[in-house]
Amino acid sequence: MSTLFSLKDKVAVITGSSRGIGRAIAEAMADAGAHVVISSRKKESCEPVAETIRARGGSAVVIPCNISNPDELEKLVDETGKQLGSIDCLVLNAASNPVYGPMIDVSDDAFDKIMGNNVRANMQLAHLVLPDMAKKGDGSIIIISSIAGMVGSKNLGVYAISKAADSQLARNLAVEWSPKGIRANCIAPGLVKTDFAKALWDNPKTRAYVEKVTPLGHIGEPEDIAGVAVFLASRAARFITGQTIVADGGVTIADIF
Repeated sequence: MSTLFSLKDKVAVITGSSRGIGRAIAEAMADAGAHVVISSRKKESCEPVAETIRARGGSAVVIPCNISNPDELEKLVDETGKQLGSIDCLVLNAASNPVYGPMIDVSDDAFDKIMGNNVRANMQLAHLVLPDMAKKGDGSIIIISSIAGMVGSKNLGVYAISKAADSQLARNLAVEWSPKGIRANCIAPGLVKTDFAKALWDNPKTRAYVEKVTPLGHIGEPEDIAGVAVFLASRAARFITGQTIVADGGVTIADIF
């Protein structure tokens, strides 16, 4: 592997990494040489991921964290420091979407949960790691957004708002912190085969439609997003900041006429 794409001895924290895109990113970063922190709400769901990484020669520790709890966010950063050292790459992947349907039917509690977990928690956790990154003059923040935040939506409206906000969060962080050597970027996946999106890709009608309108002709796999994350964390992306990288098989540029 070119050293441009190496993450050797970097410390990477990936939230929501017990499954799906988060797990794929953690495994790919470990393969690239990073010491990775597997984090999700439940320790028992994280351990198999860490064991898989260790079994193939990688470095992984488990630090559970409920991103909706500010105290647990602080503990995640503190425990990472104790076990591995300061954080070089933070991947903000964990997210919530408890509703499917028009925004008029979304309760205040559901709205607050979506915005709290998908935006506020990302900002809070980023702010916990940014000062140490600034001291080193280097670091990468990667937020997993969504193409839902780039288009209108009938059934994912509030979730889409939160993902649009994540792209703006990355731009704001980039403007504020890039002079300190820190890069902040988003990845906006299209439909990917994860448990989180299973209601969409496991529906034959929806799946057939998405595959039809996708120029590449198929739904994404978690590994398709993992490679982009490794790139953004590496020296290969050292001149990229404040951007949202779309990985959607071409859906957002498709010719529908």
